[in-house]
Amino acid sequence: MEEIKNFYDLNAWKKGHNLALEIYKITKSFPKDEIYAITSQLRRASSSVTANIAEGFARYHFKDKVRFYYNARGSATEIQSFLLLAKDLGYINFQTCKKLGKDANEVGKLINGLIRSIENQNK
Repeated sequence: MEEIKNFYDLNAWKKGHNLALEIYKITKSFPKDEIYAITSQLRRASSSVTANIAEGFARYHFKDKVRFYYNARGSATEIQSFLLLAKDLGYINFQTCKKLGKDANEVGKLINGLIRSIENQNK
């Protein structure tokens, strides 16, 4: 088993990072008039996942850690909502929405594992 020394060693961060890269790629093709709307929201939410995981990892007190992990999980769910909107507006197809939505759900589950791990350490 690999030792976790940095935030970027966490599977949740790795998968979240890959998801953010995919979000940035797909939003390049969104209409220019969406740059301050859905494009910005999807990019912000996707980068927020990994930023909150990183910040939570660096926190010493378990309540601080968990709070940032909750924020990361919320951003992963926000991504799913914006993907559905992008699909319904015709910016992405059903398959892309399904794949990235599944990826965001998986990231959320990995974050749940981080939260459980922290909570179990403090019982």
